[in-house]
Amino acid sequence: MFRLVILSWTLAALLLGALAALLAGQVIEQRVSASFAASTAADARLRQALLASEIARFRLLPLALTDDRDVVAAVEGAPGAAHRLDAKLEGLAARVGAAAIYVVGPDGLAIAASNWRTSASFVGQPYGFRRYYADAVRSGAGEQFALGTISHKPGLYLARKGRGGSVVVVKLEFDGVERQWRAAGGITFVSNAAGVVVVASRPDWRFATIGPIPPAAAAAARVDMGVAALRSTPFRRLDGGRMELPGSRAGLLLATTAPDASGWRVNLALPAGTAVDSIVRTAQIAIALATLLIVGLAGLLRERSRRRRERTSALEAAVAERTANLSREMEERAAAEARAADLREGLRQANRLATLGQVTASVAHETAQPVAAIRTYAASAEQLLDRGEVEEVRGNLRAIARLTERIGAVTAELRSFARKGSGTIGAIPLVEVIEGALLILKEPLSRIRLEIPPLSLDLCVMAGRVRLEQVVVNLLQNALDALADGPDARIILSLERGEAEVRLSIADNGPGISPDVADRLFTPFTTSRETGLGLGLVIAQDIMTDMGGTLRLLPSEKGACFAMTLKRAL
Repeated sequence: MFRLVILSWTLAALLLGALAALLAGQVIEQRVSASFAASTAADARLRQALLASEIARFRLLPLALTDDRDVVAAVEGAPGAAHRLDAKLEGLAARVGAAAIYVVGPDGLAIAASNWRTSASFVGQPYGFRRYYADAVRSGAGEQFALGTISHKPGLYLARKGRGGSVVVVKLEFDGVERQWRAAGGITFVSNAAGVVVVASRPDWRFATIGPIPPAAAAAARVDMGVAALRSTPFRRLDGGRMELPGSRAGLLLATTAPDASGWRVNLALPAGTAVDSIVRTAQIAIALATLLIVGLAGLLRERSRRRRERTSALEAAVAERTANLSREMEERAAAEARAADLREGLRQANRLATLGQVTASVAHETAQPVAAIRTYAASAEQLLDRGEVEEVRGNLRAIARLTERIGAVTAELRSFARKGSGTIGAIPLVEVIEGALLILKEPLSRIRLEIPPLSLDLCVMAGRVRLEQVVVNLLQNALDALADGPDARIILSLERGEAEVRLSIADNGPGISPDVADRLFTPFTTSRETGLGLGLVIAQDIMTDMGGTLRLLPSEKGACFAMTLKRAL
């Protein structure tokens, strides 16, 4: 009889454990899959930001070269100008990391190129047949992703029309981005508007289609990219946003919700089965064991209660105590698993932000203001020339030269910062930093009231000049954006000198920052502007921390006030 009871309870425990594990596994699988999909989507957006920032870093380069004096001289056929331009383009390509920089004349032949020393030199090669050349000649700018006719390496060509019918071209290759994607895990690939893979962490996927393409569209894509044939789709789409590779398990395939301006869309494929199944199996085993344990204990206690009724009270108390302990253990385990999940998510978020880096969106953000100032100075110079004010024109040209040098310095500094994580820090006059920032923002600042404290060259701080100037420009630009179309617009710079520190405050009388944004102001992608990236203040705070200083938002009755604290150079 005793053995029969034990067998019955054992079978019941096994059935209940299997049922509980099955039901719990379905619920946990749904929640884990949803969490995995959300994490994958966020990762895809960060990888698209990395790609967009890499392209934006080079987009202004051909525009800056269109009016370069060496380019103009080479186009006009000045003696020795083409050779000087070759050397200049060679050095510039090495500094900025461009695959190639070259100038095409009005006859469609390359006049000068950064690879003029190599056997694969572009000099003298015809490029009039390229779409980016025709677009630049027709509309002033052109872009095209294609296979190189000389190098036979794919890349993105960015072109701008220059003087005398010339076209300045910068070729951007994505080997570095693809390496970072491979290191980050999963399969990342970029599809263009035609549905063809152009950039991928797996090189054998390049120039493959992501789905059926009409024959006419496929033929046009082959001609435009300069490839003999398009590869077939390397994966099979499944239901629920999943995909399957030949000979492997199904994974999750997610694409960014919106392509960029050129129609490129970043896709990220991650193996979901292993990660989800592991968590589900662990939970199912734990629940099944707990169910078996509870049912087994209940059966044992019931049998002992039947045989030893005199000890019923003691046994019930023991069962209650044991059940309470099991409940506490399950609660503690659930809490520990929740903390571990939060920690893993935090580590993944930190890894994604580190991959994005401070270089991924900053070059275009930091150089747009000097370029706008250059345009303003150029327009003013044209008006001054009409009035015959030659000295004023010379002053504008000198300002343009300084701004051009600053753009190069900012680009070099940001590249160095991305590789090493720091820049040269030394004693610099604070007045030179402020004057440089005011030079960049001269035109927009002229429309408001600006109050500046008296400064002298003997007040020096420990910092990197270009990076500190970036912080000041960022804060001034934010204040200008807040004051747009506001009455009595005013920006006040105040200075507090201590024995060891100097605090520079920048305040405005704008609408201020709402409390819900202020709490997350120095968190990536937090912004109150529709067109803002939400990275400017994060980068500025990182720069100040790297230089041993701080950047904080101070309470103010009206508008916003940011304070920078720097070590004083003694």
